[in-house]
Amino acid sequence: MKKTYVLDTNVLIQAPDAIYRFKENDLVIPLMVLEELDGLKKAEGEKGLNARASIRELESLRQTGDLLTGVQLKDGGRLRIESNCVNVELPEELPDSKADNRILRVCKALCDSGENVILVTKDIVLRVKASMIDIPAEDFESEQVVRGEHQYTGRIECFAPEEEFRYFSKKGMAKDVLYLVDEEGQRRQPELYENQFVIIKADQSRKKTQLGRIEGNKVVPLEFKKAKPYGVEPRSAGQYFLQEALMMPSEKAPLVIVKGMAGTAKTFYSLAVGLEKALNSTEEEYRRILVSRPNAQFDEEIGFLPGDEQDKIAPLLRPILDNLEQLIDSDEEERYKNELELSGKVDEVFDRGIIQAEALNFIRGRSIVKTYLIIDEAQNTTPNQIKGIITRAGRGTKIILLGDPFQIDKPFLDERTNGLSYAAEHMKGSKYCCQITMTADECERSDLATDAAERL
Repeated sequence: MKKTYVLDTNVLIQAPDAIYRFKENDLVIPLMVLEELDGLKKAEGEKGLNARASIRELESLRQTGDLLTGVQLKDGGRLRIESNCVNVELPEELPDSKADNRILRVCKALCDSGENVILVTKDIVLRVKASMIDIPAEDFESEQVVRGEHQYTGRIECFAPEEEFRYFSKKGMAKDVLYLVDEEGQRRQPELYENQFVIIKADQSRKKTQLGRIEGNKVVPLEFKKAKPYGVEPRSAGQYFLQEALMMPSEKAPLVIVKGMAGTAKTFYSLAVGLEKALNSTEEEYRRILVSRPNAQFDEEIGFLPGDEQDKIAPLLRPILDNLEQLIDSDEEERYKNELELSGKVDEVFDRGIIQAEALNFIRGRSIVKTYLIIDEAQNTTPNQIKGIITRAGRGTKIILLGDPFQIDKPFLDERTNGLSYAAEHMKGSKYCCQITMTADECERSDLATDAAERL
């Protein structure tokens, strides 16, 4: 049965092409949504960009017919703008002065006329209000991935025959010899993806393990297992996998996605490898390290902060500076005895252009060449933002996306709809992408941080 989807403004702000994702069903855009798009078109950052994109899409459709009576969409549905419904009454507790309630009024009018109406909105409160007047409401799910606990982790633990295990470090092994054991003790073949990391256990002596990576039809040993980038040595299987992904040249793995809770050394290790490549490598693999860290209030507030661009984004980069202090001066006993000297060492790295920081919005729209690009806190990006970043990678650039999908600060995003999770799900199995999810027991901050992560 054909449905009529009524779209809220926040759906178009998150995905300007949302109008093409409802197949053969009808779409209705209330006039109130047009007014809100018009009010947002001059906004800074992602909101303004997507508002303008949505308006351009509607203008292209307007040129094909009358939007008030409806225009045909490429998938068989129709889209129309609803400007009537002014005489439809809502309960007194839903005053007409609220924009959301004016959208609900359109939904109620369409329901009363016999249409199979569903309101689509990212706003949970609006969905609750819709249920109060018996209007079906849904989240916009086109960009949702599986829930966090079921998301791809980039690693798997498998068994291998003893004879294959014995010679793995010299010649690797065919991936089809790996197996899992189910609850009934039966062997079964695991589902393996390109560039997936593997903890291999020998089936005759299960205390022995080796680490590998899926490459084509083989499991290959880790190439950079013995590396110590900028003096940092891995302490867990997850960190060995993280080091391997980061150390692989950009020609082989231009995209690395690292998920995990705070304290699992995601940012620290990424900076360590970046400094190793920029300062200690003779191959001149990267021209610079470029760091960006999105912020939930960034679009709205940066223009009002004093100073130039670097002054404005400095507060957002404090976690980056904290990690640099530990890397640049590895002596824990002496590091903070002379704060001025330590600050000077960090400033020198920026003054020499080895590390640069830029606002996320300035990265989009550019072609970035021979750059080690770190996007920290990437869970606060939208799918549209993350696509804009990844597709700007020029020759010789390596992009590292870091974040915790369960720590979202941006409205209308969650662990299933943020850019980090979206990229991880859609890049799963790509030969150009390595992924790894760090676990709670790999927390490196302190005993307290580890204990709190497990308890809280």
